[in-house]
Amino acid sequence: MIIEPRNGWLDLHLADLWRYRDLVLMFVKRDFVAVYKQTILGPIWFFIQPLLTTLTFTIIFSGVAKMSTDGLPPLLFYLAGTTPWNYFATCLTKTSTTFKDNANLFGKVYFPRLATPVSIVISTLIQFGIQFLVLLIALAWHLSIGTPIHPNWMAMVFGSPLLVLMLGALGLGTGIIVSSLTTKYRDLAFLVTFGIQLAMYATPVVYPLSTVPDKYRTWLELNPMTGIIEAFRSIYLGAGSFSWELLGWSGTCTALILMAGIIIFNRVEKTFMDTV
Repeated sequence: MIIEPRNGWLDLHLADLWRYRDLVLMFVKRDFVAVYKQTILGPIWFFIQPLLTTLTFTIIFSGVAKMSTDGLPPLLFYLAGTTPWNYFATCLTKTSTTFKDNANLFGKVYFPRLATPVSIVISTLIQFGIQFLVLLIALAWHLSIGTPIHPNWMAMVFGSPLLVLMLGALGLGTGIIVSSLTTKYRDLAFLVTFGIQLAMYATPVVYPLSTVPDKYRTWLELNPMTGIIEAFRSIYLGAGSFSWELLGWSGTCTALILMAGIIIFNRVEKTFMDTV
């Protein structure tokens, strides 16, 4: 195998990811197992976290603040918002420290550096699947007791993979951009967690888009996560302000951010050992 320098901006060598797929799968196992290896409850935390978050939102935003949930049961409304948001936020947070967390490994052996953030997105998908199961159980229970919700079964089958792909791609693209910038500007690392929390309130996660005044609604629709969250609620609960234009904007932004992230990541990869 010949290792050559990358000179062009679009000289990305993405095919290397497929050749190193066994390494990617090993990283996936490492990322998933290492998080809860020395905990008592282990993967049960994947169930506890969304339930506690949803319970908190239900008490504060629905019980105390009396915020609208578009006529939906608060439990389902918040689960349908926090489940996709948590996947995006976790992907962004974990991939944003890729260079810092793997500096020792990167300095010892060659492999496509993009394998580490990609493995994080895949391992986090397992966590998303467990939390998504909680949403399905809650949805099935409400349907069994006759709650007036109208999920789109056909869209579940064909639309869900697209939305999950967009969530992972957006989290990956944003995360590796931040990771690339933090090799020189460490301040960004302190802003990621705080910024994620603020971004959640700039996304219709704990409130429906339909209740936002028109003068603010346009700004919220510029957020690429808005279209994805609204589409998710539309598919599973039959509610929300879904539109193809909004989802198309989200898809366009996701593609541009991911491409920009990969390009910047590959450029920084060449010299990051001198600055990390």
